[in-house]
Amino acid sequence: MFGYVRARQDTLTPECLAGYESAYCGLCHSLGRRRGLFSRMFLSYDFVLLAMLLAPAGEGKPAECRRCPVHPVKGKPTCLERDWLDLAADESVVLTWWKLQDTIADGGFFARLGARFLSLGLRAAYRKARAACPGFDARVAEDLVELRALEGRRCPSIDQTADCFARLLSAAAPMTGDAVRDRALEQLLYHLGRWIYLVDAVDDLAEDQKAGRYNPVACRFPEWGQEEQSYLRRTMDHSLALAGAAFQLLERTEWSPVVENILYSGLPGVEELVFSGQWRDYQKRHRRNDR
Repeated sequence: MFGYVRARQDTLTPECLAGYESAYCGLCHSLGRRRGLFSRMFLSYDFVLLAMLLAPAGEGKPAECRRCPVHPVKGKPTCLERDWLDLAADESVVLTWWKLQDTIADGGFFARLGARFLSLGLRAAYRKARAACPGFDARVAEDLVELRALEGRRCPSIDQTADCFARLLSAAAPMTGDAVRDRALEQLLYHLGRWIYLVDAVDDLAEDQKAGRYNPVACRFPEWGQEEQSYLRRTMDHSLALAGAAFQLLERTEWSPVVENILYSGLPGVEELVFSGQWRDYQKRHRRNDR
Protein backbone atom coordinates (compact mmCIF):
# COMPACT_ATOMS: atom_id res chain seq x y z
CA MET A 1 0.00 0.00 0.00
CA PHE A 2 1.75 3.17 1.19
CA GLY A 3 3.82 2.37 4.28
CA TYR A 4 1.68 4.17 6.85
CA VAL A 5 0.23 1.10 8.58
CA ARG A 6 2.55 0.29 11.44
CA ALA A 7 2.46 -0.88 15.02
CA ARG A 8 3.94 1.28 17.73
CA GLN A 9 6.65 -1.23 18.46
CA ASP A 10 7.93 0.36 21.65
CA THR A 11 4.59 -0.40 23.31
CA LEU A 12 4.32 -4.02 22.16
CA THR A 13 5.18 -6.80 24.58
CA PRO A 14 8.28 -8.82 23.61
CA GLU A 15 6.04 -11.74 22.68
CA CYS A 16 3.80 -9.61 20.46
CA LEU A 17 6.77 -7.90 18.84
CA ALA A 18 8.35 -11.27 18.04
CA GLY A 19 5.06 -12.45 16.53
CA TYR A 20 4.71 -9.26 14.49
CA GLU A 21 8.20 -9.66 13.08
CA SER A 22 7.66 -13.35 12.35
CA ALA A 23 4.49 -12.47 10.40
CA TYR A 24 6.51 -9.89 8.43
CA CYS A 25 9.13 -12.52 7.59
CA GLY A 26 6.45 -15.12 6.87
CA LEU A 27 4.79 -12.81 4.35
CA CYS A 28 8.16 -12.14 2.75
CA HIS A 29 8.84 -15.86 2.36
CA SER A 30 5.33 -16.40 0.98
CA LEU A 31 5.94 -13.72 -1.64
CA GLY A 32 9.24 -15.29 -2.65
CA ARG A 33 7.88 -18.84 -2.73
CA ARG A 34 4.75 -17.98 -4.71
CA ARG A 35 5.66 -14.97 -6.83
CA GLY A 36 9.45 -14.84 -7.07
CA LEU A 37 12.32 -12.93 -5.54
CA PHE A 38 11.48 -9.62 -7.22
CA SER A 39 8.06 -9.41 -5.56
CA ARG A 40 9.74 -9.40 -2.13
CA MET A 41 11.09 -5.93 -2.89
CA PHE A 42 7.60 -4.54 -2.30
CA LEU A 43 7.03 -6.05 1.13
CA SER A 44 5.72 -3.60 3.72
CA TYR A 45 4.12 -3.70 7.14
CA ASP A 46 0.83 -2.56 5.55
CA PHE A 47 0.33 -6.03 4.15
CA VAL A 48 1.30 -7.66 7.44
CA LEU A 49 -1.81 -6.10 9.01
CA LEU A 50 -3.88 -7.48 6.13
CA ALA A 51 -2.42 -10.95 6.71
CA MET A 52 -3.14 -10.85 10.44
CA LEU A 53 -6.74 -9.74 9.79
CA LEU A 54 -7.22 -12.64 7.38
CA ALA A 55 -5.86 -15.18 9.88
CA PRO A 56 -8.53 -17.41 11.49
CA ALA A 57 -8.48 -18.18 15.19
CA GLY A 58 -6.17 -21.06 16.05
CA GLU A 59 -3.61 -20.30 13.35
CA GLY A 60 -1.33 -18.16 15.44
CA LYS A 61 2.37 -17.67 15.75
CA PRO A 62 4.21 -21.01 15.23
CA ALA A 63 7.51 -20.04 13.64
CA GLU A 64 10.85 -21.51 12.69
CA CYS A 65 14.19 -19.86 12.01
CA ARG A 66 14.72 -19.32 8.28
CA ARG A 67 17.40 -17.66 6.22
CA CYS A 68 16.80 -15.24 3.40
CA PRO A 69 18.88 -12.91 1.16
CA VAL A 70 18.76 -10.21 3.84
CA HIS A 71 19.58 -12.62 6.70
CA PRO A 72 21.67 -15.33 4.99
CA VAL A 73 23.69 -16.49 8.00
CA LYS A 74 21.70 -16.35 11.19
CA GLY A 75 18.17 -16.29 9.84
CA LYS A 76 15.09 -14.97 11.65
CA PRO A 77 11.99 -16.52 13.24
CA THR A 78 9.48 -16.84 10.41
CA CYS A 79 5.78 -17.63 10.55
CA LEU A 80 5.05 -20.96 8.89
CA GLU A 81 3.17 -21.21 5.58
CA ARG A 82 -0.53 -20.48 5.91
CA ASP A 83 -3.35 -19.89 3.44
CA TRP A 84 -3.96 -16.40 4.86
CA LEU A 85 -0.32 -15.44 4.32
CA ASP A 86 -0.56 -16.66 0.73
CA LEU A 87 -3.74 -14.66 0.12
CA ALA A 88 -2.19 -11.53 1.63
CA ALA A 89 0.87 -12.07 -0.56
CA ASP A 90 -1.21 -12.32 -3.74
CA GLU A 91 -3.35 -9.32 -2.86
CA SER A 92 -0.24 -7.30 -2.05
CA VAL A 93 1.17 -8.05 -5.51
CA VAL A 94 -2.11 -6.99 -7.15
CA LEU A 95 -2.25 -3.75 -5.16
CA THR A 96 1.42 -3.01 -5.86
CA TRP A 97 0.94 -3.59 -9.59
CA TRP A 98 -1.97 -1.19 -9.82
CA LYS A 99 -0.20 1.40 -7.69
CA LEU A 100 2.66 1.28 -10.20
CA GLN A 101 0.20 1.71 -13.07
CA ASP A 102 -1.26 4.71 -11.29
CA THR A 103 2.22 6.22 -10.97
CA ILE A 104 2.86 5.60 -14.67
CA ALA A 105 -0.37 7.44 -15.49
CA ASP A 106 -0.02 10.38 -13.10
CA GLY A 107 3.51 10.61 -11.70
CA GLY A 108 6.37 12.90 -12.59
CA PHE A 109 8.88 11.99 -15.29
CA PHE A 110 11.34 10.13 -13.08
CA ALA A 111 8.57 8.51 -11.04
CA ARG A 112 6.96 7.23 -14.24
CA LEU A 113 10.28 5.94 -15.50
CA GLY A 114 10.92 4.06 -12.26
CA ALA A 115 7.38 2.65 -12.17
CA ARG A 116 7.73 1.33 -15.74
CA PHE A 117 10.96 -0.43 -14.84
CA LEU A 118 9.45 -1.96 -11.70
CA SER A 119 6.34 -3.02 -13.62
CA LEU A 120 8.49 -5.00 -16.04
CA GLY A 121 10.05 -6.89 -13.15
CA LEU A 122 6.70 -7.49 -11.45
CA ARG A 123 4.67 -8.42 -14.54
CA ALA A 124 5.01 -12.21 -14.25
CA ALA A 125 4.25 -12.16 -10.51
CA TYR A 126 1.21 -9.95 -11.11
CA ARG A 127 -0.21 -12.27 -13.77
CA LYS A 128 0.02 -15.23 -11.38
CA ALA A 129 -1.48 -13.24 -8.51
CA ARG A 130 -4.30 -12.02 -10.76
CA ALA A 131 -5.09 -15.61 -11.70
CA ALA A 132 -5.21 -16.54 -8.00
CA CYS A 133 -7.60 -13.72 -7.01
CA PRO A 134 -9.31 -12.46 -10.20
CA GLY A 135 -12.25 -10.89 -8.39
CA PHE A 136 -10.02 -8.71 -6.26
CA ASP A 137 -7.94 -7.68 -9.27
CA ALA A 138 -11.06 -6.69 -11.20
CA ARG A 139 -12.38 -4.66 -8.27
CA VAL A 140 -9.08 -2.82 -7.85
CA ALA A 141 -8.93 -1.99 -11.56
CA GLU A 142 -12.56 -0.80 -11.58
CA ASP A 143 -12.19 1.43 -8.54
CA LEU A 144 -8.94 2.93 -9.80
CA VAL A 145 -10.58 3.87 -13.11
CA GLU A 146 -13.24 5.75 -11.14
CA LEU A 147 -10.62 7.34 -8.90
CA ARG A 148 -8.53 8.50 -11.86
CA ALA A 149 -11.63 10.06 -13.44
CA LEU A 150 -12.35 12.01 -10.27
CA GLU A 151 -8.73 13.10 -10.00
CA GLY A 152 -8.70 14.06 -13.67
CA ARG A 153 -11.62 16.40 -13.01
CA ARG A 154 -9.74 17.72 -9.97
CA CYS A 155 -12.63 16.72 -7.75
CA PRO A 156 -12.78 18.99 -4.66
CA SER A 157 -14.59 16.37 -2.54
CA ILE A 158 -12.28 14.40 -0.25
CA ASP A 159 -15.18 12.04 0.50
CA GLN A 160 -15.71 10.98 -3.12
CA THR A 161 -12.05 10.30 -3.84
CA ALA A 162 -11.33 8.66 -0.49
CA ASP A 163 -14.41 6.46 -0.95
CA CYS A 164 -12.94 4.96 -4.14
CA PHE A 165 -9.75 3.87 -2.43
CA ALA A 166 -11.67 2.70 0.63
CA ARG A 167 -13.92 0.47 -1.49
CA LEU A 168 -10.87 -0.87 -3.27
CA LEU A 169 -9.21 -1.94 -0.03
CA SER A 170 -12.41 -3.36 1.45
CA ALA A 171 -12.49 -5.84 -1.45
CA ALA A 172 -9.43 -7.53 0.06
CA ALA A 173 -11.74 -9.18 2.61
CA PRO A 174 -12.88 -12.53 1.16
CA MET A 175 -16.44 -13.67 1.80
CA THR A 176 -16.64 -16.62 4.19
CA GLY A 177 -20.39 -16.92 4.68
CA ASP A 178 -20.17 -15.60 8.24
CA ALA A 179 -22.25 -12.43 7.86
CA VAL A 180 -20.98 -10.69 11.00
CA ARG A 181 -17.32 -11.46 10.33
CA ASP A 182 -17.53 -10.56 6.63
CA ARG A 183 -19.28 -7.25 7.27
CA ALA A 184 -16.97 -6.29 10.13
CA LEU A 185 -13.77 -7.02 8.19
CA GLU A 186 -15.10 -5.24 5.11
CA GLN A 187 -15.91 -2.14 7.19
CA LEU A 188 -12.57 -2.25 8.99
CA LEU A 189 -10.68 -2.31 5.70
CA TYR A 190 -12.97 0.35 4.20
CA HIS A 191 -12.30 2.87 6.95
CA LEU A 192 -8.62 1.95 7.02
CA GLY A 193 -8.46 2.60 3.27
CA ARG A 194 -10.17 5.96 3.69
CA TRP A 195 -7.65 6.95 6.37
CA ILE A 196 -4.69 5.77 4.22
CA TYR A 197 -5.85 7.81 1.22
CA LEU A 198 -6.19 10.98 3.26
CA VAL A 199 -2.98 10.64 5.25
CA ASP A 200 -1.12 10.01 1.98
CA ALA A 201 -2.68 13.15 0.51
CA VAL A 202 -1.46 15.21 3.48
CA ASP A 203 1.99 13.63 3.25
CA ASP A 204 2.26 14.50 -0.47
CA LEU A 205 0.61 17.92 -0.20
CA ALA A 206 3.71 20.11 -0.54
CA GLU A 207 5.21 18.05 -3.38
CA ASP A 208 1.93 17.90 -5.32
CA GLN A 209 1.39 21.65 -4.99
CA LYS A 210 4.92 22.35 -6.18
CA ALA A 211 4.53 20.02 -9.18
CA GLY A 212 0.99 21.18 -9.99
CA ARG A 213 -0.43 17.68 -9.49
CA TYR A 214 -3.90 16.94 -8.22
CA ASN A 215 -4.20 16.56 -4.47
CA PRO A 216 -7.65 16.16 -2.86
CA VAL A 217 -6.61 18.06 0.25
CA ALA A 218 -5.33 21.03 -1.78
CA CYS A 219 -8.52 21.12 -3.85
CA ARG A 220 -10.75 20.92 -0.80
CA PHE A 221 -8.73 23.42 1.25
CA PRO A 222 -7.18 26.23 -0.84
CA GLU A 223 -5.96 27.61 2.47
CA TRP A 224 -4.14 25.07 4.65
CA GLY A 225 -4.12 26.48 8.13
CA GLN A 226 -4.74 25.16 11.61
CA GLU A 227 -8.52 25.20 11.24
CA GLU A 228 -8.41 23.18 8.02
CA GLN A 229 -5.97 20.69 9.52
CA SER A 230 -8.17 20.23 12.59
CA TYR A 231 -11.20 19.60 10.39
CA LEU A 232 -9.40 16.97 8.33
CA ARG A 233 -7.98 15.26 11.40
CA ARG A 234 -11.45 14.97 12.90
CA THR A 235 -12.76 13.10 9.88
CA MET A 236 -9.66 10.91 9.74
CA ASP A 237 -9.93 10.11 13.45
CA HIS A 238 -13.57 9.22 12.90
CA SER A 239 -12.49 6.68 10.28
CA LEU A 240 -10.00 5.18 12.74
CA ALA A 241 -12.72 5.00 15.38
CA LEU A 242 -15.05 3.18 12.99
CA ALA A 243 -12.26 0.78 11.99
CA GLY A 244 -11.67 0.08 15.67
CA ALA A 245 -15.37 -0.49 16.27
CA ALA A 246 -15.50 -2.98 13.39
CA PHE A 247 -12.47 -4.78 14.80
CA GLN A 248 -14.29 -5.33 18.08
CA LEU A 249 -16.90 -7.38 16.21
CA LEU A 250 -14.30 -9.84 14.92
CA GLU A 251 -13.42 -13.06 16.69
CA ARG A 252 -10.26 -12.65 18.71
CA THR A 253 -7.19 -14.44 17.38
CA GLU A 254 -3.59 -14.77 18.45
CA TRP A 255 -2.87 -11.66 16.38
CA SER A 256 -5.51 -9.44 18.00
CA PRO A 257 -3.13 -7.69 20.48
CA VAL A 258 -0.89 -6.60 17.61
CA VAL A 259 -3.86 -5.45 15.50
CA GLU A 260 -5.14 -3.45 18.49
CA ASN A 261 -1.75 -1.80 18.84
CA ILE A 262 -1.76 -0.82 15.17
CA LEU A 263 -5.30 0.58 15.18
CA TYR A 264 -5.21 2.37 18.52
CA SER A 265 -1.55 3.44 18.84
CA GLY A 266 0.36 2.95 15.59
CA LEU A 267 -1.96 4.73 13.16
CA PRO A 268 -2.66 7.76 15.41
CA GLY A 269 1.09 8.07 15.93
CA VAL A 270 1.74 8.01 12.19
CA GLU A 271 -0.99 10.61 11.66
CA GLU A 272 0.66 12.91 14.18
CA LEU A 273 4.04 12.53 12.48
CA VAL A 274 2.55 13.27 9.03
CA PHE A 275 0.69 16.39 10.16
CA SER A 276 3.73 17.67 12.05
CA GLY A 277 5.99 17.12 9.02
CA GLN A 278 8.19 14.56 10.77
CA TRP A 279 7.01 11.38 9.03
CA ARG A 280 9.62 11.18 6.27
CA ASP A 281 12.49 11.72 8.67
CA TYR A 282 11.02 9.01 10.89
CA GLN A 283 10.90 6.62 7.92
CA LYS A 284 14.55 7.24 7.09
CA ARG A 285 15.64 6.62 10.68
CA HIS A 286 13.68 3.37 10.97
CA ARG A 287 14.22 1.92 7.49
CA ARG A 288 16.93 -0.44 8.73
CA ASN A 289 14.49 -2.02 11.17
CA ASP A 290 12.41 -3.31 8.27
CA ARG A 291 15.26 -5.40 6.93
